[in-house]
Amino acid sequence: MRTPIHNVATASILGLLLAGGTIAQAMTGLPPTHKSGSVEYLSGGIGSDEAAAIQRASKQWPLTLEFAVKDKHRADFVSDVTMAVRDSNGRPVLQAESDGPFVLARLAPGSYSVDATLGGKTLHEQVVVKRGEPAKAEFLWPAGTGRTHS
Repeated sequence: MRTPIHNVATASILGLLLAGGTIAQAMTGLPPTHKSGSVEYLSGGIGSDEAAAIQRASKQWPLTLEFAVKDKHRADFVSDVTMAVRDSNGRPVLQAESDGPFVLARLAPGSYSVDATLGGKTLHEQVVVKRGEPAKAEFLWPAGTGRTHS
């Protein structure tokens, strides 16, 4: 016999899976994963708990992108960054808008160029993803660019 609690738990798990997340992500505080072409990625980090979860998980992902705007005395995280990652042949492999200041991407080993655009200003970085060695690219726009989240 199914109890009301069992039905609620089952419905919650099904709702999470249908929303694109996994039980492990919900338990670790990670946002849901998405796909851009064949590349799996997640984006988020608004709020200290989710940011900490993403930073812990970044060791398991081939590429981490981090977005911020320079302030007078510090840098403020930003979201809504339009990003495009291209392989060494210039083919797009990941195109998306960030849901927070962090993006984790499962890219195959290789060289990539990353364009990140905020408030009409595009920054460029070259990254090399090596097997078993997470790569990171940080994008820091000048003060006054786009919207900030503290």
